[in-house]
Amino acid sequence: MIRSPLLLEHAWLDHGFGTRHDGAWTPPERTARMKQIHSAVVGAAIAPGHCGEGDALVTAKSDLWLEMRTADCVPILLADPARRVVAAVHAGWRGTVARVAAAAVERMANEFECEPDTLHAAIGPAIGACCFEVGDDVAAHFPADSRPTVDLIRANARQLAEAGLRPANIETLNLCTRCDADRFHSFRRDRSDGRMVSAIRILA
Repeated sequence: MIRSPLLLEHAWLDHGFGTRHDGAWTPPERTARMKQIHSAVVGAAIAPGHCGEGDALVTAKSDLWLEMRTADCVPILLADPARRVVAAVHAGWRGTVARVAAAAVERMANEFECEPDTLHAAIGPAIGACCFEVGDDVAAHFPADSRPTVDLIRANARQLAEAGLRPANIETLNLCTRCDADRFHSFRRDRSDGRMVSAIRILA
């Protein structure tokens, strides 16, 4: 299990970025999840179980894990220390183009009155720019990057800053899933169905 030093500062929440060795580590009876579809759809979780289709969940409920599963895509965990609201985000390249991370921030602001500049974000293990080679069709969506590689981690950090988060409150763990076969699943490397679980909850 990998923890974010930034999120560890908050005693009111629990979180983790799972490795390939951790499996499905959140208890099903206390976990909300979605059918992930590479979108910018954000749901609000009020109870455990299936929360429809989408790629981000937000909640102000205590003792409810929000879970996302990844294997190269970018997992993002968000927390608002002022309102005690949390979110979990799954951002593949399509979700990044759709700005799913910014959509999660917007949902937190609209539904829970969160101020973006108070939010803290941790960006977990994902395929790095070192390994994410793409074709011209995908690269065209990321003009700031040098072809043929795309930096999804940096793109999501930039979108969070554009959504109003302070750069100092955006932590990037800078761990490449494709490079580190000992710790992480990577669909691009292995072509398998292995996934890592990233999750966050408000403590009871």
